[in-house]
Amino acid sequence: MTDPLLRQYHDEEWGVPVRDSRLLWETLVLESFQAGLSWLIVLRRREGFRRAFAGFDPEKIALFTDADVDRLMQDEGIIRARAKIVATIGNARAYLAMRDNGEDFADFISKLVPDAPLHNPSGTVLSQSPLSLKISKELKSRGFRFVGPVIVYAWMQAVGLVHDHDPSCFRYTPKREASSDL
Repeated sequence: MTDPLLRQYHDEEWGVPVRDSRLLWETLVLESFQAGLSWLIVLRRREGFRRAFAGFDPEKIALFTDADVDRLMQDEGIIRARAKIVATIGNARAYLAMRDNGEDFADFISKLVPDAPLHNPSGTVLSQSPLSLKISKELKSRGFRFVGPVIVYAWMQAVGLVHDHDPSCFRYTPKREASSDL
């Protein structure tokens, strides 16, 4: 890892357990924008995303209109992919619908991954897992889009649901006995 921004992200954020609903959702949105691109591209634009998407406030984003989509398509500070922008607005609405139905996003995830962080038992870096497929299906059933199992697995790694640090990494911790496999 030679890029200082990527190194800082790895050393300080990637894999650190997140339990805040809004931050979990923000990270999922950013992972969806990463699809087909490098994570470094997203990191370099993260502040632009936060500005463009009202600090990732789902209540504000849920009110975005077609005019907002057009405005965002002109914003050079973000990744200008119409389908991903539209999905983000829809995902804000899905997030709020969960909340309005009494389902906290962090609690929802915690129920699906109660023994987090899980350790990847394969010895190789996975692109997806049976659990990421399950979470993807659960999210889609609640109206989320751009949350396929590959995006969800990368998100699981980022928010500390899966521990995928290499054994030679200073952030590596051995598997706990109570931890479930993917």
